[in-house]
Amino acid sequence: MPPRRCWPGGLRGPASLGLVPEQLDGRVARGERTRRAIVDAHTDLVRAGVLRPTAQAVADHAGVSIRTLWSNFSDVEALLEASVARWLELDLTWWTPVDPQLPLSERITTFCRRRADRHEKMAPAARSAALSEPFSAALRASRRQHVERLLADLEHSFSPELGARTVDGPRKYHELYVAACWPTWSVLIDDLRLSREQATAVMIDAFRDHLDG
Repeated sequence: MPPRRCWPGGLRGPASLGLVPEQLDGRVARGERTRRAIVDAHTDLVRAGVLRPTAQAVADHAGVSIRTLWSNFSDVEALLEASVARWLELDLTWWTPVDPQLPLSERITTFCRRRADRHEKMAPAARSAALSEPFSAALRASRRQHVERLLADLEHSFSPELGARTVDGPRKYHELYVAACWPTWSVLIDDLRLSREQATAVMIDAFRDHLDG
């Protein structure tokens, strides 16, 4: 007798489960909708200021049972990984590159204002991530992606003044990174209690000091 053919992991195929292709496609689509609803719920709660939403709160907001949540995500880390992917996806939709051919003064103002706008939109996720980042590989990986995005954005916008970026420098890329990164923005907004306009002006001044002498 020929060996019984199984899907990876010993799972039986759709025919042995009595599923026709249309039923299988529908089940997959429903599963994707459920996963998306759970990730959307987590994102919505964080955006609303619930920085560490419980699994039960996420399930309730998504309109699913806690059992359904854990059948779609094996653990909290898996849910965080999907959630940070959503925030990274959103961040890309909020990013508009600065034309490097514009005059330097205009590039500085445009870059800093757009950066401030992204900081405001990403603030809930950044504050939430800070609470759990030491315990989550997904959140630490997300931070590295944000670091690289900012460095690449700086290189695109200001390479005429700074030259090509390397792993170790030049130093002015690091100085501009510090002026434009989230922790600096958080200090200006949360610690110094500046308004968005005041914090943006501080960033613009720092860029002018480094780039325009």
